[in-house]
Amino acid sequence: MADSSPPSKRSRKNQDEDANDTSPLSPVIVFAHGAGAPSSSDWMIRWKNMLENVLQAVEVVTFDYPYIAGGKKRAPPKAEKLVEFHKDVVKKAVAKHPGHLLVLAGKSMDSRVSCMVAAEVDIVPSAVICLGYPLKGTNGAVRDETLLQLEVPVLFIQGSKDGLCPLEKLEIVRKNMKPLNELHVIDGGDHSFKIAKKHLQTNGLSQDEAEDLAVKAAASFVSRCLKGK
Repeated sequence: MADSSPPSKRSRKNQDEDANDTSPLSPVIVFAHGAGAPSSSDWMIRWKNMLENVLQAVEVVTFDYPYIAGGKKRAPPKAEKLVEFHKDVVKKAVAKHPGHLLVLAGKSMDSRVSCMVAAEVDIVPSAVICLGYPLKGTNGAVRDETLLQLEVPVLFIQGSKDGLCPLEKLEIVRKNMKPLNELHVIDGGDHSFKIAKKHLQTNGLSQDEAEDLAVKAAASFVSRCLKGK
């Protein structure tokens, strides 16, 4: 039956429906910075905007851990010591957007923390996006314990020249992981996905185009995860 309400009332009704939209395809994303730079860095702002746009997120929440807040530059604590603070940020984001599914994302060290948070019993994300996962520790050992405990779908976006995550070692870990997991490789990218000019010229891609492909891979992965809920 057609809506017979006056135009002004129909408009207000539509606005109210939009405000209360609980579509799972508009996730809330909690995006953690890496150890080397805060949430206000150019890299984080660029990737926040890209993720927000392509995933049609209701919000991308970024934050600074206490060790880096206020522009202070101190060595980060062990990843495990950041979990409780990170969890508190996640819980506040979820409470702010009831009805929207949760996606966790992180850069480098804090993609690892995001995975630790995802493994907590009181956090229920639909997917995790790891941007430059630091699989290899400072002593050269493979840090796969957290990944092998996960039961949440994970997307790895990795540079092919990232010394902290040899792709052949990541492939072995991925085969032993329980949940759905996928890998998107940025050819020639380093730990922060930066590609050398010569490599870009050889491949005929710009830096922006290479990163755009990575973000589209994230959108495809997350969309499939959310639709499966």
